Amino acid sequence: MTEPEQIKELKVDDIKNAAEEKGCPVQKALYFVTEFLAGPMCGRCFPCAMGSYEARIRLQNLVDGKGSEADVLALNRIAADMVEASFCKKGKDTGKFILDWIGTGVYKEHIEGNCPDLQCAKLIEYRIIPGKCTMCGECRAACKFFAIHGEIRKAYRSGYLPFEIRQRRCTRCGECIKVCPEGAIVLVSARTPETVGV
Repeated sequence: MTEPEQIKELKVDDIKNAAEEKGCPVQKALYFVTEFLAGPMCGRCFPCAMGSYEARIRLQNLVDGKGSEADVLALNRIAADMVEASFCKKGKDTGKFILDWIGTGVYKEHIEGNCPDLQCAKLIEYRIIPGKCTMCGECRAACKFFAIHGEIRKAYRSGYLPFEIRQRRCTRCGECIKVCPEGAIVLVSARTPETVGV
């Protein structure tokens, strides 16, 4: 094995280790494939080169909440072809990394609009629990995107506009959760009904 090949092989291991740090298995696979395309993929064999590009598109669909059964079926086919027909270990390992998560059902969960690990921004929401909120305004002050509205409680007034997160403006940065002194902001699946847990 020549020196450049050793460096590339090490980089695949580095990519795998970094991917494992992601919380969501679909994001793990997307990160792995994206970094594989940017670095160690040589592009010499069709199943690996074309398969990796298509797999990235399909995985991005799942992360963005636009995934379908067709995406999961395509990923299964692409990954199996890569494992079987890639010329080198790097392509086979990439296909295996995708396949390892397909059997867990997490890809199908994403099709249904649910990220079990609450990591995919398009599939989660931050919500304020009205019963816990003391209307201090810390969350509103921390939000750089003006996604939180409501009125700060004052001792001599009543009839406040309760604090609420505007989901279309929210970027899911998590700054509001960090500053809430009452733990009144929770992270939930976007499919969770408004009344559940609030």
